[in-house]
Amino acid sequence: MQADADPNLIVYFGGQYIALREARIGILTHALHYGTGVFEGLRAHWDEAAQELFLLRPMEHYQRWKQNCGILRIDVSASPEELCAITVELMRRNNLKTNVYVRPIAYKSAERVGVSPDDQDAWAIIALPFGDYLHAEHGIHAGVSSWWRIDDNAIPARAKICGAYVNSALASDEARRDGFDEAILLNQSGHVAEGSTCNIFMVRKGKLITPSVTENVLEGITRDSVIELAQQELGLQVVERPIDRSELCICDELFLTGTAVGMAPVVRVDHRPVKDAEIGPLTRQMQQLYFDATRGHLSAYRKWLLPVYHAQPEPAQCAARLEVTSVA
Repeated sequence: MQADADPNLIVYFGGQYIALREARIGILTHALHYGTGVFEGLRAHWDEAAQELFLLRPMEHYQRWKQNCGILRIDVSASPEELCAITVELMRRNNLKTNVYVRPIAYKSAERVGVSPDDQDAWAIIALPFGDYLHAEHGIHAGVSSWWRIDDNAIPARAKICGAYVNSALASDEARRDGFDEAILLNQSGHVAEGSTCNIFMVRKGKLITPSVTENVLEGITRDSVIELAQQELGLQVVERPIDRSELCICDELFLTGTAVGMAPVVRVDHRPVKDAEIGPLTRQMQQLYFDATRGHLSAYRKWLLPVYHAQPEPAQCAARLEVTSVA
């Protein structure tokens, strides 16, 4: 579990850079009562040798955030390029030289009682030091939750809607109380959906298999990165299809992916070993590839990275060229 954030941390709130302790909302805020917010998660990885912090695929994250905010009709006034610039400036102002998690959040900000939302919106960005979300050096133990993944026709799982994460919280709490590190949720069809906060992959007969984006899962950017690495670097066939629960018991390897999680191997499910209860060879290869790609060690994937301190950003990642004074 991560420690509480430093109250002196600089955050972007109300259109300005202020200390976290000063960033407050009222107890009648609509999003607090009804879950009417949309958040996003980004990672930045510190590379000690290069003395550089690399923000991973920020344009894609901010484009996804703005699209998902549209589901709740929340307006984020800044462009993805401006959001990249604000995020880099936050990390610079806080002099962050460690692995970082970035949390943008947009929400219905009216302070009143009444479930129907209006057009009063607000948004903020927080960047804070963040270590491992799951301690997965030797693999984790997962349990299939009794809570089902919410259906797209109820609350879309592909959007990080704040209220929807009660579903994840219930599953995660149940898993930990039952002695597991993480939960695996099934969807309304009884197929494997994802973890409480992460996508899932399995290896069977040399193929990498993951639920399709129509199986009530988040359209994960880390998921997309892993698919590209598997195909381009290892020549693996990646299959997107429904996964039966029983396949978790007979697959060769299993791992979770996500912005906070990174890549977390699963070695046991429901107290049953995955294969020989060891991290599998393909998973280890993928972990190394993901580590190298996210820290600037693989030139082919520098397109994914926005350097914070030294080098100029790739045009594909941040066309704003970090002109932060125009958005401060």
